[in-house]
Amino acid sequence: MKKCYLTTMMMSLLVCLCFYSEAFAQLDLPRGSQMAKVSQRIGITDITIVYSRPSVNDREIWGQLVPYGMNNFGFGTAKESPWRAGANENTIFKTTHAIKIAGKELPAGKYGLHIVVNEDNTAKVLFSKNHGAWGSYFYEPSEDVLQVDISTAEIPHVEQLKFEFNEVDANSAVASLNWEKKQFPFKIEVPVTDIVLTDIRSKMQNQEGFNRQTWEQAANFALNNGGDLEEAMGWIDAAIAGQFFSQKTFNNMAIKARILMKQGKMAEATTIMDEAMPMGTVFQVHGYGRQLIAAGQKDKALEVFQWNAKNHKNQWPVDYGLARGYSALGNYKAAIKHIKIAEERAPDPQNKNAIATNMEKLKEGTDIN
Repeated sequence: MKKCYLTTMMMSLLVCLCFYSEAFAQLDLPRGSQMAKVSQRIGITDITIVYSRPSVNDREIWGQLVPYGMNNFGFGTAKESPWRAGANENTIFKTTHAIKIAGKELPAGKYGLHIVVNEDNTAKVLFSKNHGAWGSYFYEPSEDVLQVDISTAEIPHVEQLKFEFNEVDANSAVASLNWEKKQFPFKIEVPVTDIVLTDIRSKMQNQEGFNRQTWEQAANFALNNGGDLEEAMGWIDAAIAGQFFSQKTFNNMAIKARILMKQGKMAEATTIMDEAMPMGTVFQVHGYGRQLIAAGQKDKALEVFQWNAKNHKNQWPVDYGLARGYSALGNYKAAIKHIKIAEERAPDPQNKNAIATNMEKLKEGTDIN
């Protein structure tokens, strides 16, 4: 009896020790499907996908290892599960701001990313607010924040599953899962201007708002990215005057002039720049003249180049500016005269080569602007 009792106690202790060992085993060991992370910034929005990378390893993937449609894997609480879009833990999709996926809104946040693979070269990408569960074994449809239908594409063989960002531009990117010979692409669109302007308005109430350059940058961004021009005007006016950090400079006067030009107030813009030019460097005034040529104000551009030559005598690049001004008006003889002087004063081989090329154009009767 006593021996039986001791045997039972020893077996119980052994089981407990085994359980204890398993429960607290936390060694960091290599995996068969390595963890990976890929990120892309669009504007000021960071998008990150965290996943595991299984290998094909001569297996039949679609319809076999990854079955089509929704399936009961016989584990967890899910009655039917999609594919986890990788291996091991849940694939995670994170975005720091609200975005659009395939034209549909996805709020900022962290999501479990799953895919329903169909046999007809289509698929459904699911974004679940449950991002911490293991794989898709605990998938619950009611937790989906977004579902989008996509078309898959055939690609050259990819041995290890990978996510990547393709076709990245200023406001969008295409994210794609690539494995075996199948690609799952979905387009991400970011309202960059709205996000940046919201961030600017917030920062102007904090430490960043206590310096002039912040207000200049804000106005310039709004001007060049489809922001509210009246709001931009308020920001640049604050940089110019009325605040403890304000200072009238060529740069902020030029920004104000460009806002006025975009509002169609050309006379006011010209008046502002006439006041600004004495504050500008030879290069700033030269740049203003080139902007006028681009805007079609050729006569005014020549006036600006002439002013620059008078007030910055014998400096580079005043004669190059005069050459551009005369060229814009079709006076190639005067343009050639000044471009020869510019070639002598050019400070480096790169500018000398550019001038030489433009000189040949002028000799052929071609505008250099």
